[in-house]
Order: sequence, then C-alpha cells, then structure tokens
Amino acid sequence: MARSTARKRALNTLYEADEKGQDILSLLAERIEQPGAQTPLPEYAIEIVRGVAEHIAAIDAMLDEHSTGWKVKRMGVVDRNILRIATWEIMFNDDVPNMVAIDEALGLAKTLCDDDSPAFIHGLLSAVSADAQASPVDGQPTEPLAE
Repeated sequence: MARSTARKRALNTLYEADEKGQDILSLLAERIEQPGAQTPLPEYAIEIVRGVAEHIAAIDAMLDEHSTGWKVKRMGVVDRNILRIATWEIMFNDDVPNMVAIDEALGLAKTLCDDDSPAFIHGLLSAVSADAQASPVDGQPTEPLAE
C-alpha cells in the first residue's frame, strides 16, 4: 500500500482520537484489533500514529513556536493532525525527505481542508523543516561542520 494512503489512514485515526478526546494509542489499539468495515491499518499508518503519540509534546511545541497567530489548540482538527503527521516525518523519520513530507501534507490539505489551509500548512511546515535542518532533534547537525 502506498505511503500516501497510509498517511490518510493515520490522519483518520488521529482525527478520531482528537475529536473524541481519546488517548491516541488506545484508539490505535482498538483499530488494530478491530478494523471494522475498513481494511487493516497499513504498517506505515501504525508507525505514524505511534510516532505522533510518542512525540506529540515536541511536535506541538515545534508547531506553536513557528505558527504565527494560531496555536495548535486553536487550529482546525484536520489541519492540526496533518501538521502533526508531517512534523513527525520531518523531525523523527529520516526515511522521508522533508520536501516529501511537506508535499504529502499539502496534498491532504488540498482535498480535506478549506482554501486557506494549504498556504498556512506550507508556510508552517517550511519553517519547521528549516528549523529541523538547523538543529536536529538528536543534537547532531545534518551537515558536517567545517573544521
């Protein structure tokens, strides 16, 4: 299954947990155990949801730091969770290039959000990406320092 589909399924799970005020990992466990009418969650969707849940404080702090005028709690639920997925990919998943994470987030935003969301999401994720490249989470620079 394509990673784009996995991102959409992860978004559905994060959205549902957010709307219900339910713990992300408990909802994920329910979805894994009983997928209901849907096909089982793709492995990458599970990885995204677990990653977002594990790092949600750092993700939301990074988004709050770079968002002008809109703190994470005030953002629309879909926007917020698209941003969380992409920010997790940028900050914590070295397998996904930052530009791919941003492009995938924009694709979701264009189909699921209002007309203003893609520009907002693009600007915010670009700032997150620039910051992540300047100061990676593990403290190691992405480029070797000149001696």
